[in-house]
Amino acid sequence: MVLVWNIVAEGIPSQLSSGRASKQNLEEKRKMGCAHLNMPRFMRAIFLMLCAVSILPELTHAKHARVTRHYKFNIKMQNFTRLCQTKSIVTVNGKFPGPRIIAREGDRVVIKVVNHVQYNVSLHWHGVRQLRSGWADGPAYITQCPIQTGQTYVYNFTVTGQRGTLWWHAHISWLRATLYGPIVILPKRHVPYPFTQPFKEVPIVLGEWWNADTETIINQAMQTGLAPNVSDAHTINGLPGPVSGCSAKDTFKLKVKPGKTYLLRLVNAALNDEMFFSIANHTLTVVEADAVYVKPFSTNTVLITPGQTVNVLLKTRSKVPNANFAIATRPYATGPAAFDNATATGFLEYKKSSLSSNKSNTKKLPLLRPAFPKFNDTVFAMNFHNKVRSLANSRFPAKVPKTVDKRFFFTVGLGISQCSKNQQCQGPNNTRVAAAVNNVSFVMPNTALLQAHFFNKSKGVYTTDFPSNPPFKFNYTGTPPKNIFVTSGTKVVVLPFNTSVELVLQDTSIIGAESHPLHLHGYNFFIVGQGNGNFDPKKDPKKFNLVDPAERNTAGVPSGGWVALRFLADNPGVWFMHCHLEVHTSWGLKMAWIVQDGKRRNQKLPPPPYDLPKC
Repeated sequence: MVLVWNIVAEGIPSQLSSGRASKQNLEEKRKMGCAHLNMPRFMRAIFLMLCAVSILPELTHAKHARVTRHYKFNIKMQNFTRLCQTKSIVTVNGKFPGPRIIAREGDRVVIKVVNHVQYNVSLHWHGVRQLRSGWADGPAYITQCPIQTGQTYVYNFTVTGQRGTLWWHAHISWLRATLYGPIVILPKRHVPYPFTQPFKEVPIVLGEWWNADTETIINQAMQTGLAPNVSDAHTINGLPGPVSGCSAKDTFKLKVKPGKTYLLRLVNAALNDEMFFSIANHTLTVVEADAVYVKPFSTNTVLITPGQTVNVLLKTRSKVPNANFAIATRPYATGPAAFDNATATGFLEYKKSSLSSNKSNTKKLPLLRPAFPKFNDTVFAMNFHNKVRSLANSRFPAKVPKTVDKRFFFTVGLGISQCSKNQQCQGPNNTRVAAAVNNVSFVMPNTALLQAHFFNKSKGVYTTDFPSNPPFKFNYTGTPPKNIFVTSGTKVVVLPFNTSVELVLQDTSIIGAESHPLHLHGYNFFIVGQGNGNFDPKKDPKKFNLVDPAERNTAGVPSGGWVALRFLADNPGVWFMHCHLEVHTSWGLKMAWIVQDGKRRNQKLPPPPYDLPKC
């Protein structure tokens, strides 16, 4: 049974009960046939039993019925004022941040996207597994050509085996600076959370704000070969908070009741900054990361990289305190480049009863602020990430591959590349900053990789010779080699279906050691190990956690360190992997995996939809 509901403008379904319509039908059946029977008692009992048996399968089916949830995303320009300046930004339905998507595990989601702006657009449903629905994944020139001005594309996918918080965002150029919003995946009907049922759930999306046009910023940076300008403010749900006495009204406020538990759904949608998040004088309990439940742990500060999502429980004070509390977020930054060091601030305010409000005076309550780690506190970062562990129980097992078919060792970091003679780059000898994986700076194709792969037309689009290891060995986190030039190309790795993969990502100190949040499309992976310095292939694997490692879709490669991942390549298609610091993606820190079809019908990628955009 598939129920189709319209979605209101805010992106929230008019009802979330997947069984409601079928229960109404059952009630009608009961009234019509099984409730008012004029029969002898024993015959009536038998008849009622038969009625119950006939209805039971429908009850069971109704409980787990798949619902199709329809959304319409109109991409349009809209004026917004922040930091006392008004500018026109790209939005979905005129909203910033964009509308939230709400579904239950197992639901089908259909999103019609209509492009009314001058820019080519594509949208990515970050963290959604896209099982055999790679045509809906969204990265421009990887799984689709972008949606051109005046064109429409319908994204169609099913949420399978996931529940928690994910998010959606533009996946072309720097448009995701304003094109983003949360995805809330609720458990199946009647399935409880494995933690305290919250009184209320609140999405909190962290972002960045530029006074200038972000497309102009990145285009100028690509022309000059230098780093782009940093943002002018950070935001909480699109609001920077009071900055220089200008944005007092543009402040996020969370009003809470005493003695209640709130589920905060945190998303880091910032373009270029990993973020600390904290609420003054309150403890947060982490219960989920990247739409996977984790062993709960308490912390005063959450570290969340761009691309990641974290659900935390906030338990409010038992009585209304005589203070307000700052909700704040500020960057975690480890690299040599400049970054936006601004702190975005919101307010946690306790609701007072009418009786206490009448008795209290009108004096302003003091505002308490949280204490953050240092902006480059790599020790805190390593310790925080080590605390994230899968539940690994019978209900939510950690299906980490115990054996490995293929091993890869990828260096990630910066370097330089030579600019063309007709380009005036401002680096030494007409060079520019570049980023690379295994010394290959990825060149975006003009045709979508997935189409080229599916129709066996890879010639001139991509090659399958991406290196499994760095082209030469050096002290990756020590003194850089003399030659720091990178190569370039559109190279991919091809994996047979059901290949178990171990991937070690190693940061390099070329130009400067830096943390890199790496995101893999189409998959969750298990973080089986991480450490400082250079990865030791003999000693470090002996310490891998194969019992309850964190399962994520985005992992921070430690600054001056390494992280080891494992995943099973059981989803056919073409899957992008890239740094989620957008400046590094623009510079080429990206690559793609091609996972071939399996032998069975349900292991093959279906043909593209009829409305797939053309390049």
